[in-house]
Parts: sequence; C-alpha cells; structure tokens
Amino acid sequence: MTPAHAMTVGPMDTATGSFLDLLNGTRGPELLREEGRRMDLPDGHVDGLVRRLARAGLLDDAKGGGPAADALRGKKEVLDRLRPDLASLSLTTSEPGGAIDRLAARRSLRVQVRGAGRVGAMVASLLSGAGVGEVDVRDVGRVEPWDVAPGGLPTEAIGDRRDEAARRAARRAAPDRPPRRDPRSTSSEDSTGHSLVIIAPRDDVAVHAPSPSAAEPLITSGTPHLYVGVVEGTGVVGPLVLPGETGCAGCLDQGRADRDPTWPRLVAQWRSGSGKTRQVPPCDLALAASVAGLAAAHALTFLDGHAPSSAGARWEASLPGLSWHARPVWAHPACLCGAAEKGEREHPSEEEESHETMAEQRPSKESRRTADTKRPAGTWRAHV
Repeated sequence: MTPAHAMTVGPMDTATGSFLDLLNGTRGPELLREEGRRMDLPDGHVDGLVRRLARAGLLDDAKGGGPAADALRGKKEVLDRLRPDLASLSLTTSEPGGAIDRLAARRSLRVQVRGAGRVGAMVASLLSGAGVGEVDVRDVGRVEPWDVAPGGLPTEAIGDRRDEAARRAARRAAPDRPPRRDPRSTSSEDSTGHSLVIIAPRDDVAVHAPSPSAAEPLITSGTPHLYVGVVEGTGVVGPLVLPGETGCAGCLDQGRADRDPTWPRLVAQWRSGSGKTRQVPPCDLALAASVAGLAAAHALTFLDGHAPSSAGARWEASLPGLSWHARPVWAHPACLCGAAEKGEREHPSEEEESHETMAEQRPSKESRRTADTKRPAGTWRAHV
C-alpha cells in the first residue's frame, strides 16, 4: 500500500490473476506447470511469470535460507514470536528465502550496549526481542527509581546493579535462549568481536558531545558503533560510525570547533560540572522510548546488511515540536580516524550537495559524503 514498498503488477488477464493465488508455498515448479496447463495457460507462461516475479522480488522460497533458516523453522514458538519481523524483512529483501535467512542470521550476532538508563535498557530489550542472539549491556552503579521505564528496567530492579538488571530485561525480551558461547572468550568492554556497539550514555553531556577518546578502541579495532541518547529535551540517534569510512566522534568534535572556536572550552566546562551535583537529568519518557525505537531500527537495518541514514549523520528531534531532522557528521581531515582521507581518494573531484535540513552544519574543509549512500566496503569488521 505505501509508496516505499508498493509495486503494481500488470497488465494481468483473468487466468494469470487466478494462477497467482496458487503461489502460496505449497507447490513446486512441476506442480505449478501442471496447474498452468489445467488452466489453459500457454506453454512457457508459468516459467516466464515466475521468473519475472522473482526478478521483481515478489517471490519467496518456503524452504530457502539455508541451515540456519531450517533450524529457525524447527522452533515454531520462536518463529511465531518473530513472524511480524519476518514479514517486515520480506519487504526489504528481493531474493527468495532472503527474509528468513536474515532473520536467522540475527541469532549469531553479538551487540553490546554501553549505558543502561531509560534509553539504553530499552534498546537492549528491543534488539533482543527482534532476535539478536547476544545483547550485552555495560554500565556502572545501581538502578535508581528514575531509571525505570516500560520496555526497559522494571520496578523490581531498583537497587540492583544496573548492568545486570538490563541484561536480565534483555533476556526476558528474547524469543529464544542465546546461543552458547566459548567460556574462554573475553568479556571486556573494549574487546573486539561485536557486530555493533551502541553507545547510550546516561550523562547528557556525553550524549551532546561524545568523547572521541572513549571510542578510540572501537576505531582501532574497526568496530561499527552507534551513538544514541537524550540530552535535555532533544533525542539523538547517530552517527553510526563505520571506522575509516564515515565521520566519527572525533570528526564531530573537530567540525564543531571549526565552526565555533569556543566549543572546546564549552565542553570542558560542561564536563567539569557534570559530576558536582547529584541531579536527575531531564529525560522525557515518551521521547526516550521513541529514541530507543528509532535507534534499534537503525541498528537492525545495519545488522541486516543495509546502510541506515544514521551512517555519518545525527538524527535529532526536540520537544515539544518533535520534528526529526538530520545533521551530517562530515569526515574531518584533522581526525585520525582516516575517513576524510579515504573520501578524498574515492571522490577526488566530486562536489556533493548536503540535504536541505543540514545546511547549517556544513564544515569548512572536508570531503563531503552523503549520509544515505550505499554501504561502502572498507576496513571495518564484517557484521556476521
């Protein structure tokens, strides 16, 4: 129905239209040809129709997807939990069996969420509920009453360790037990091996001005990471950083300093004062839920093999208007992440235009890259 995924098939005669009802996964090619002959369809009409529908991405394979998909089909209760997700994936995959293949592949993925406040805990539960096999959560301290949120940390977790409570919530949301892991594998925060790391700090300064040094191990190891959070009355999703390919926290910081020479001093003041008073920061519950949902959707888009619009951009919405807009995070030539250098090699003379809502964030010197380009091949680690 919607323009994003709608497709019109035609022209269509009555017999062919009736034949389409038979493409329901219960008949193989031979039986379909036999049905076509019974309906007096011309020779070769069935095979040609099937080929055209397959090229258009309108056919699925009821037995496709490989061994992992077969294992998922064998777990009826698990698959029933995930059927809405499977139906959604069928809209964005064109190859027969591709939807269940991607859904089954989620089980082998490892995602780490750093931060277990209102936003981070919800993101972890959403990813776990969507079939991601292992969702780890890292944070410090204990659950406070204001950390509690529907879909995140429950009331009974108040007083418990924040990271353990968030991991329990994620496990409860999962449709299946996570796969067994090698007990010898490391569990340190900066370890490699994660398909994606989501940085969801509870500190609003860290949301507004993420620390470049905190992400250095992720840049070095080539680990994709996504920033998300709420600062005052503004929700933020992005950037999704593909190390060496798209702008990172260092690029964001350098670009801001280019536009405002007082920026480093402002950040230093904010950080020096953030821990002096124990004050509950603003975090509207509904805004936190919408941010968590959008962040999880962007994360799943990436994990499923696509490039979300948060790659190299920050999506922001502020109360009370809640109009989402993107601000690009341009690769900066002074940043050591190398994204600007790679951009110059790939686009030595290309003049790219920014999105109309991003004009005010244009930097002085960068290789400009659109935030919604197809996912580039580079040095960051594969997601499976």
